[in-house]
Amino acid sequence: MSSWEPLLERVVRERYPRLVTHAMLVAGSAVDAQDLVQEALISSFSGRAKFRSVEQAEAYVRRAIVSRAVDESRRRSRESRLAQRVAGLAVLPVVVEERGPGADMLRALSTLSPRERACVVLRQLDDLSVTETAAQLGLSEGSVKRYTADGIARLNAVLGSTASTVERISVQQVDTQEVRDGK
Repeated sequence: MSSWEPLLERVVRERYPRLVTHAMLVAGSAVDAQDLVQEALISSFSGRAKFRSVEQAEAYVRRAIVSRAVDESRRRSRESRLAQRVAGLAVLPVVVEERGPGADMLRALSTLSPRERACVVLRQLDDLSVTETAAQLGLSEGSVKRYTADGIARLNAVLGSTASTVERISVQQVDTQEVRDGK
């Protein structure tokens, strides 16, 4: 057994459901989520990356899922445009209606562009900072803020909600004299 195989088995055993949920939110499709996770696991563990922990491996696989989801969306968009040009007819997208808890959120997320969806999921659902999200997606922090704000605005319109992207930092008033006196 190779040195990476026990770690792969632990990631699959302990983190697979969370990875599939993450993939479903990022890709907007329950149908594609498991395929995305499988591809991300294969590429993550067949490469040269060396993981020291399950957490590190999971984080790497999550980044691979986001990258693959964005790439897949671009590929489908290119193929759709090409098919329309070749056929001269509008290609009607196949819509699979999700049912069950969170179906409205999945439908709303599907209205976002791939980058908006990735930013919203990473920032709001995975609770990553702007800096962490920018690093994962290879974007500037300003782009992450813009995609997140645009995505949340679009989600608000679709869902009829009023969520905000304003980040709040709690501030406590401190007596400067006490700070100087070391109290």
